[in-house]
Amino acid sequence: MFINIPLTLAPLIVYNLVAFGLFGAFAGDPWVSPVMTVPMISDARFTLLSGDIFIVAGLVFLFFEILKATRRASLAIVDHLISTFVFVAYLIEFLLVARAATSVFFILMVISFIDMIAGYTVTIRTVARDITYDRGE
Repeated sequence: MFINIPLTLAPLIVYNLVAFGLFGAFAGDPWVSPVMTVPMISDARFTLLSGDIFIVAGLVFLFFEILKATRRASLAIVDHLISTFVFVAYLIEFLLVARAATSVFFILMVISFIDMIAGYTVTIRTVARDITYDRGE
């Protein structure tokens, strides 16, 4: 049963836990705090922000969701339906909640949308490939 829960739900839950202060209060936007800075050979400084790490985690989850979409269609349908609900939750929160009006949340919502569309597309293409036609001979 837990295999059908979309992994894109995890960033939504963690985002809300951080944004609403359940991991402690943050002064300002918690997604722009630098995690690390690396001096580059070109004398530039690469700064990795907490929001960047969160987006990369969302992309990793998207990769595994696309792998899950290649399962048998009967198992994947429930997963796609739940992915649709997760995307709708992202969309509603983005439109109605002030703390969700950030670029990090928007990109996570787009990742959820791609998960939803890619899941349906992969399943439809897989089913279409598995259909055999009998010529009645």
